[in-house]
Amino acid sequence: MTATTIDPAEAGFFGALAGDWWDPAGSSAMLHRINPLRLRYIRDAVAGPAARVRHVLAGKTALDVGCGAGLLTEPLARIGATVTGIDAAPENVAAATAHAAAGGLAITYRAAPVEVLAREGAMFDLVTCMEVVEHVADRPAFLAALRALTAPGGTLILSTPNRTPLSYATLIVGAERIARTIPRGAHDWHRFVTPDELTAELASAGFVVTDTTGLTWRPGTGFVLGRDLSVNYYLTAVPA
Repeated sequence: MTATTIDPAEAGFFGALAGDWWDPAGSSAMLHRINPLRLRYIRDAVAGPAARVRHVLAGKTALDVGCGAGLLTEPLARIGATVTGIDAAPENVAAATAHAAAGGLAITYRAAPVEVLAREGAMFDLVTCMEVVEHVADRPAFLAALRALTAPGGTLILSTPNRTPLSYATLIVGAERIARTIPRGAHDWHRFVTPDELTAELASAGFVVTDTTGLTWRPGTGFVLGRDLSVNYYLTAVPA
């Protein structure tokens, strides 16, 4: 599976974790903890914060890019979307497929890079790309493919770490080396991208950013969404 946007070392690293993705106390424990916030952000971006409709994505198609074993892909299906999940690691796709089948969910999973789907002419109402852009080999090409995959009137939602001293202290030193709540070696701080940089790159790819929201941790509260972008952030974009 050779592609310009895939870093084989990154795909291999996360593919080796495939058997552990669904363990809430395992190597993906941090993702389990933030997944409800991810889904809340997506629901608000698509339908607005006042929406109370359970199947808010009913009638819409969604693509989860870098889906891993399906931690976000499955909730997208449960709130009504017709979902496709893609990942660079075949091991992750195998784990995702097995877990969805066990839960009776009709999700299409593929071990394929974004540019393959783009060349096929696939388009989706919603494209999600969580904690992925910091791992790709060619970010401009990756974002261009995301643009091709986002249907007219559709929405792209990304999340990624910011490149700040605080994100280094929090994610690299704190989470990877001390608390070990993230597998050591999961991040390269130099590949993190700031909101301004990503907004400009998305503009070059043909998107307009409509929202940027931070993800932070507060003692006594846990993870929260808000204005603090210093560690991690979510971003909503639409085709220009």
